[in-house]
Amino acid sequence: MEHGGDVYTEGLLKGKELIDFSSNINPLGVPNSFKENINEALESMERYPDVKYRNVKKHLKNYMKFISSYFDLQNQSLEKSTIDEEDIVLGNGAAEIIDLAISCFKSVCIVVPSFIEYEKNAEKWGCSIEYSYLKKDMTFDYKDIALKMKNSEALIIGNPNNPNGNVINKDKFKAIMDYCQKNNKIIIVDEAFIEFTGKKGFSLLKDMEKYDCLFIIKALTKFYAMPGIRMGYGVSKNKELIEKIKEKQNPWNINCFAEMAVKYILKDQQYIEESLKWIEEESYFTTHKLKSIDFIEKVYTTYSNFVLCKLKNIDCHKLYNLCLEKGIVIRKCDNFKGLNEEYVRFAIKDRQNNEKLIEVLNSLNKF
Repeated sequence: MEHGGDVYTEGLLKGKELIDFSSNINPLGVPNSFKENINEALESMERYPDVKYRNVKKHLKNYMKFISSYFDLQNQSLEKSTIDEEDIVLGNGAAEIIDLAISCFKSVCIVVPSFIEYEKNAEKWGCSIEYSYLKKDMTFDYKDIALKMKNSEALIIGNPNNPNGNVINKDKFKAIMDYCQKNNKIIIVDEAFIEFTGKKGFSLLKDMEKYDCLFIIKALTKFYAMPGIRMGYGVSKNKELIEKIKEKQNPWNINCFAEMAVKYILKDQQYIEESLKWIEEESYFTTHKLKSIDFIEKVYTTYSNFVLCKLKNIDCHKLYNLCLEKGIVIRKCDNFKGLNEEYVRFAIKDRQNNEKLIEVLNSLNKF
């Protein structure tokens, strides 16, 4: 299992219903603003989408202005921003954007452990790879990143990072951005989980105005609970990189359902508010309860909707199988570079399911 979200192998294909704690999706589910307007997409199925996706990019531009202020208590908004539709490239999920962005470089530095597709894409495109490992406490090693970037054309980093949920410290990251800006290097920032960080201003969107070395990737997958819609996008003031990616794409890579989702769900403020309330409450509840489990040695600080844990006296494979017997799927983390069989990741879900997880783990406390 390379990724989370496999409820098929041991679940659906065997007629079983499993609670999936391996998949980091908002438990509030698909926004009603999508469901209520789905007929609009059905009515447009018999025509090709606009090959330039002008309305989609307009909605995304407005959304980025909105979240830059809404998610930042300091209210440093992008209202006077020069972000244009030309600064946005659309993808069939963030995965397409990540893949094509990496394909533009011969050498990359990947901060690990992280989303394993970064490395797979880099290997596929024949990139030479430098690795910058997280520190023991699962925070970024900014000095090491700076050192590794001397031999790399691009940096790939998650904000928040998956699987540990840590965010970029902008003060410490500034020197890296300055260096990359001065030396024509690119920083690919995967912000697929950024909305879960709440109103703390962790996104690098505002910094993009000063640094055209930044290429920020976002998606509807995680926060808006729509992995099936396959809608991602990249944004940058670096026109050359945007054009290189577009040149590699097929036309009409975004379908009418994704178009409609962008139009409505990104303006669904009620859904956003409810989601932020949920993550604040359930993140505290889950991490607090996990710390009481005997066979969990360390619960790492997270700013997202998942939590990384280090085990003791049991490995991830045994714990996975024991949880599976109880109808729960967890994420083994031994295939993340820099981690081993001592690590697992749990998604943060709704209270009922979070309590179920803790109940199951407590029943295994003999370890």
